[in-house]
Amino acid sequence: MTRETLPVAVIGAGPVGLAAVAHLVLKGETPLILEAGPEVGASVRKWGHVRIFSPWQHDVDTASAALLAASGWKRPPDAELPTGHDLVDRYLRPLADLPAIRPYLRLDTRVRSVSRRGLDRTKTQGREERPFVLRVESGGVESDVLARAVIDASGTYETPNPLGASGLPAIGEAAHADRIFYGIPDVLGVDRARYAHRRVLVVGSGHSAFNVLLDLASLIDHAPDTVVHWAIRRETMGDLFGGGTSDQLEERGRLGQRMKDLVARGALHVHAGFHTRGVTTTAAGIVVRGDGVDLPAVDEIIATTGFRPDTDMLREMRLHLDAIVESPSALAPLIDPNLHSCGTVPPHGAEELRQPEKDFYIVGMKSYGRAPTFLMLTGYEQVRSVVCALTGDEKGAREVKLVLPETGVCSTAWVTGAAESSCCGGSNDVVPVALSLTPGVRRPAGCC
Repeated sequence: MTRETLPVAVIGAGPVGLAAVAHLVLKGETPLILEAGPEVGASVRKWGHVRIFSPWQHDVDTASAALLAASGWKRPPDAELPTGHDLVDRYLRPLADLPAIRPYLRLDTRVRSVSRRGLDRTKTQGREERPFVLRVESGGVESDVLARAVIDASGTYETPNPLGASGLPAIGEAAHADRIFYGIPDVLGVDRARYAHRRVLVVGSGHSAFNVLLDLASLIDHAPDTVVHWAIRRETMGDLFGGGTSDQLEERGRLGQRMKDLVARGALHVHAGFHTRGVTTTAAGIVVRGDGVDLPAVDEIIATTGFRPDTDMLREMRLHLDAIVESPSALAPLIDPNLHSCGTVPPHGAEELRQPEKDFYIVGMKSYGRAPTFLMLTGYEQVRSVVCALTGDEKGAREVKLVLPETGVCSTAWVTGAAESSCCGGSNDVVPVALSLTPGVRRPAGCC
């Protein structure tokens, strides 16, 4: 088998990974799909009880829809809001079961590392002609598979950020792992007994935190002795709750408004400006410690502190990753949360995602590194462009079109962090996104 006849390996069988596969199939390419979980969308299944704030209209990839339509698939109503379970059962699983995809899917197969066959990252001569070698583990057995190109759509859900404000696990965090849930537990379902009638602390200020806190508030209606604390790093609420009725995703705006109302009526104890340093057990319960202040004792902690990419498996790859966001370098200025909180990102594709390692791309949630504003639509357009680039369609790769629903709120922090300005409606007198004023410091660009 020559390098040209090898498959294109796709790491991860979530929405974006399977979208990449659909585009490859329509281009006549042979994919190889490597999924660590027991089913497609395994990470989505872990938050399957959560209703997504984007309707089906924004959740289905065009190439995937074309393949499914040819099989007689009935597309869900565009305006309907799916849960994570819906996304897997009504879209991802039917897609993966298509005869054009199923034979190339390997479940329970974790990619441990990616390299070039016979070369470590220090070797240059002949590098681009060598196939990729992926070391995989399945059923406790390691093996190598070869590919002519690699699309890493493995996501970030399995690598949550720790509680510690410094980016490191808080002192004592690991020792209390059995009392900390990372992500969005099913508070009103299978995890109800864990939180009902207990003192619960939620740490984090994004949409995941909102979903958890709203569920806990509903739990209080049935278990009124449940006590909920909410710790956030922000000193003030500001635009924390989003754009409300100005949000073009109606359910996202409603989620923020419901959360705002919850705080206003005093349904939970808010601890603003709190930076976690340690977790310890006292006679009263688990105490989370900050800078000179301790939070009230609790029984359970829910960490909704975001996620970060796992780059350990890519150590032998030659990558340009941003020093701040850990996304591909060219993409970073468009999504860096230090600059703006906008849910909209300019159109981008293969060119921005290209790496020094030819024919290797990081896409989807993982391409955003530690930035929190990713939407599935972004990933779908990324992989469309990337597949065009891999199949010699440079025109298709360049013609990137991406129109995302605006959040209705977008703040941009200037270099000092003291002044704010809208990146979606401010002055056109901006510095191009590729420039920075000093190493590690960026000036905001017109992101929308």
